[in-house]
Amino acid sequence: MSNKTLTRADLSEAVYNEIGLSRVESSEIVEAVLDEVSTALVGGEEVKLSSFGTFSVRQKSGRIGRNPKTGEEVPITPRRVLSFRASHVMKDRINEAFKKLISK
Repeated sequence: MSNKTLTRADLSEAVYNEIGLSRVESSEIVEAVLDEVSTALVGGEEVKLSSFGTFSVRQKSGRIGRNPKTGEEVPITPRRVLSFRASHVMKDRINEAFKKLISK
């Protein structure tokens, strides 16, 4: 398995190669999509991408945590966290790729 991270530039390049728009236009499309997703999530909406998964923002309540090094109790403030749940199609695709990788 590779440790490569997919970046905005990689997405823009993929749009450029697949659709044939200019690199500038491809970059603008990627930015527009990511801005739309971000805006929806900040507004508390779920973002569902068919055959990929669902992004959502959850509210976590405050609680008392513990510093693992010192054992000291530390308050953890309430916050909103981003979560992602992969679709069954995506899970199946990942598992099939893993099976092929380990069977080599």
